[in-house]
Amino acid sequence: MRRRRPNREDAELDITSFMNLMIVLVPVLLLSLVFSQVRILNLQLPTLSQNTADNDDKPKILELVITQDRFDLNYPEGILLKRFELEQGQYDFNALSVYLQDLKLTFQQQGIEKNDIVLLLGENVDYQTIVSAMDTVRSFKAVVAANLVDAELFPLISLGDAPSDLQATEDASLQRSQAANGGSNL
Repeated sequence: MRRRRPNREDAELDITSFMNLMIVLVPVLLLSLVFSQVRILNLQLPTLSQNTADNDDKPKILELVITQDRFDLNYPEGILLKRFELEQGQYDFNALSVYLQDLKLTFQQQGIEKNDIVLLLGENVDYQTIVSAMDTVRSFKAVVAANLVDAELFPLISLGDAPSDLQATEDASLQRSQAANGGSNL
């Protein structure tokens, strides 16, 4: 008797289902990656206005002067309210935020509706410092009903150049600050 060999052919691999999975999976994974984050910051551009004879009607401007070695907070414009020096070579954004929160509360208690601030930038101030300062003056983190939310400080931000004669301006600001109402500039 002769033995019969079974007819064995090579089995074909069916990878169709695997390819279908890859066709769906690859685009989903690529879409879930974050290549870059885009943030949009709204800025108020200065408007041209005619000088009026009435200086009493002129709104008081809150200014934050940013230089390489400190922050100067002025209110009204040009009168030094608070100076924040560098601490260990870093800007103290937390102290600035706490002071601005107290200032906003003081404005609200006095019935002053203040939502704008002008950032005056000194020479050679880096971009990250500008963006961090804008984030600090715009809002702060607050806990409301067990949720962390952004509370509003001064969301209307304008940019400008710091005065070129900053040292003379600082001396004049200190003198005006000391002379005005015993140190209270509000």
